[in-house]
Amino acid sequence: MAPIRQVQITFDCAEPQRLARFWCEVLGYVVPPVPEGFDSWDAYEETQPPESRDAGFVCSDPSGAGPRLYFQRVPEGKAAKNRLHLDVRVGTGMVGEERLAALESECARLLPLGATRVRLLVADGVNESCLVMQDIEGNEFCLD
Repeated sequence: MAPIRQVQITFDCAEPQRLARFWCEVLGYVVPPVPEGFDSWDAYEETQPPESRDAGFVCSDPSGAGPRLYFQRVPEGKAAKNRLHLDVRVGTGMVGEERLAALESECARLLPLGATRVRLLVADGVNESCLVMQDIEGNEFCLD
C-alpha cells in the first residue's frame, strides 16, 4: 500500500491573488506572510517583472489539516463545467430544515464576497440537500 501523501489543490484562474483571498474567506484559510522587507503582497508584486506579477498565489489551512490551495494565472478563460469541484461542508450531520437553514446561512455570507448561487439540490431520499454555487471566477462548488 502506498503511503498517504499530502495534497495541494490547484486552480487555473485569471486573478490568482483575488481568487485566493476569496477562498480564504470561504474556508477560513490564510495567506502566507508577506516576504521580508515588504509591507504588503502588492508591494512585493511591484518588484516582479511584469509577466510574473500575480502569476500565482497560495493560501492554506492555519491548522494544517486541510490541503494547500494554489492559484495559477492561465491565459485562457473558463470554458466548461468543472470536472472537479470542492464541497464546502457546512451541513455535516444535519438533515431536513436544519440542513437547509445552514446551507442558506452560508450562502448569504458568501454572496457579498462575490459568490453566485446556482441552484439548490433538494434531498431525494438518497442524498441530502446541497447548494451549488460559483466562486468569483465562475468555478462551481457546493455547500454540502
